[in-house]
Amino acid sequence: MLDRRTKCNFISVVHRQDAAVEDGGTSPAAPDRCAGVEFDAITPNEKGNTFFFKGNHVWNGFTGPAQLSSLHFKELNGPINAAFRMHNTENPDDHDHIYLFQDDKVYSYFNQTLEEGYPKQIQEDFPGVPTHLDAAVECPKGECMADSVLFFKGQDVHVYDIATKAVKTKTWSHLPSCTSAFRWLEHYYCFHGQNFTRFHPVSGEVTGAYPKDARHYFMTCPNFGHGGDRKPLKCSDVKLNAATTDDGGRTYFFAGPIYMRVDTHRDGFHAFPITRAWREVNDGVDAVFSYDSKIYLIKGDQVYIYKADAHFTLIEGYPKTVKEELGIEGTVDAAFVCPNENIAHIIQGNSMRDVDLTATPRVISQNFPLPLSDIDAGLCGDDGIRLFKGSQFYYYESPRILAMGRIAPVASDITSALMGCED
Repeated sequence: MLDRRTKCNFISVVHRQDAAVEDGGTSPAAPDRCAGVEFDAITPNEKGNTFFFKGNHVWNGFTGPAQLSSLHFKELNGPINAAFRMHNTENPDDHDHIYLFQDDKVYSYFNQTLEEGYPKQIQEDFPGVPTHLDAAVECPKGECMADSVLFFKGQDVHVYDIATKAVKTKTWSHLPSCTSAFRWLEHYYCFHGQNFTRFHPVSGEVTGAYPKDARHYFMTCPNFGHGGDRKPLKCSDVKLNAATTDDGGRTYFFAGPIYMRVDTHRDGFHAFPITRAWREVNDGVDAVFSYDSKIYLIKGDQVYIYKADAHFTLIEGYPKTVKEELGIEGTVDAAFVCPNENIAHIIQGNSMRDVDLTATPRVISQNFPLPLSDIDAGLCGDDGIRLFKGSQFYYYESPRILAMGRIAPVASDITSALMGCED
């Protein structure tokens, strides 16, 4: 009897010559992930696009048909066992490269170009790591003790320390045998069959109701939940309630009862219910800002302050009134704090009121008239300020220019590059 990999090799070789490269590399024999497949490997690339591997085919992203993997990785011949994107900021020559494992060899690609000297034997790059792996996934410092890679083979997990090259082996018999593994939005997923199980990268602990069908979450499939039948949001239909960037560089856009996180680690765009991260807040927010490793959510006359760790935790004693916390009367339209500053800029109607967050008690320190009104959200970053109104935004270089301006700048349209909507 042929084993799974031998079958896969045989079938893929037979069909490879018949592939219709001229129509994008798809072929009649290409697998349909919505039919329920067991992925061989999953990894994002340096741009945040996620590759799902199966046999000699790969899906580039959460939607679309399978293509021949050789169109993206031309040196690759046959199915792979595992893949991951390297997280090693101290070594820019390796950081964000993706590593593909095939039997006893490893390939290193950047921008879909094979690095010089590859493929190599796995032991050359990752001493102590076994061959013929089942899965692999990166684990940055802060989520693991150090920048690491988790290599799966059977029920064993080999934790590889990137800096020291030390390997510690754990046995997680409670976890299903992973055929692929994926880190996404700082959560870790073991894929097995058409299902997945979320686990803790240090302990392997599984909490919650698992397994779950991947077609509900990690791909767009007809008649499957989590938005399977939902059309992508048009940028022209966007209307935000709030936006902020936290100290870790993650940007959050709030609209109604959902939020979208845009991660600087390029994990992509995805919408979640607000209660998923901030369970005490229901039915949307009016304004949000981040300061001193905390995130402030303003809803009506209440302020909720959360510690912005791996998981948001409501600080004891909150919510408090906006008046008590910020010295502000009335409803808040938008708010923002710029990087490395201590001033909360609070927009109410056509006024911007500045509150010094280092002062006790907090009171309005300055009040500026604005040439704008009915602002939905404000966001300040190293590249300036964006004030959102409907599906457009107004750009200012700094709070000072915003405060001194008497004529509103020309509005720009929200685009897919800014928040992942459909142009």
